[in-house]
Amino acid sequence: MTIIQMKLPRRKFLQSGVVLATGLLLLDACWLERFFIEINEFKITTPSPGTPGLRVMQLSDLHLQSINYQLVRLTKIISKLKPDLLILTGDAIDKAENIPLLHNFLQLLPHDLQKVAILGNWEYWGKIDLAELASVYSRNKCQLLINQTVTYQFDNKTIAITGLDDYVGGNPDLPAALKTYTSSDYHILLNHCPEYTATLVKQLDENKKVDFILSGHTHGGQINLFGFIPFLPRGSGKYLKGWYQENTTKLYVSKGIGTSLLPIRFGARAEIALFTLAG
Repeated sequence: MTIIQMKLPRRKFLQSGVVLATGLLLLDACWLERFFIEINEFKITTPSPGTPGLRVMQLSDLHLQSINYQLVRLTKIISKLKPDLLILTGDAIDKAENIPLLHNFLQLLPHDLQKVAILGNWEYWGKIDLAELASVYSRNKCQLLINQTVTYQFDNKTIAITGLDDYVGGNPDLPAALKTYTSSDYHILLNHCPEYTATLVKQLDENKKVDFILSGHTHGGQINLFGFIPFLPRGSGKYLKGWYQENTTKLYVSKGIGTSLLPIRFGARAEIALFTLAG
């Protein structure tokens, strides 16, 4: 039996490798990282034995364009994880005509789930009617905070949520937001653009310290080419994703869910974050 060996020319082999690698990168950027969502869980303080703890979930930068399979799956994940409080940290929509989409998305979540939201820059840039937006949130058991603090009670624990207006598009006012603050077991500050964290920390006095700050906006870079990030939106500052510490205050920056400008993600997989506070 004669065996004939066929050799692929080196140049053709390299070209095929480049094509394959490019295809895999495009698959990851256009599909995998946009449609597969990380679930990042953190224990802020360890619950006592026999107590489940208070579960707070952050959902950021939805940039809703349609209710696709990814978002339907996301609502099922949220329902399964059963957070006590769902926090939306801005840029839920970026066009006025997408307000009905937001309503449809919120309708897919458990109606009895308490929700709270703040504005991002795109709610301003998209010229969205904020009164109409607040109404949609309200009809879905969600309170839109614009320089306000609200307090929620879950069993015997209270949690104060301070929500700021957006630094890039709006008029944030932390002192005004804290006027309605009352002493609580936990206190979380919501601020869409993380660049201004140091400014906020300086404005907090000893009686109104926060357990941590939640931000979004950066999309984790959205396109992160192995450490090289071509673009970060104004208002990101030195922050990209995950945990940071500003003096004694912790900050968590979510990579968010959606995309803006380009409908791709690379090296910045979509995420939701779940924080457990001691019971």
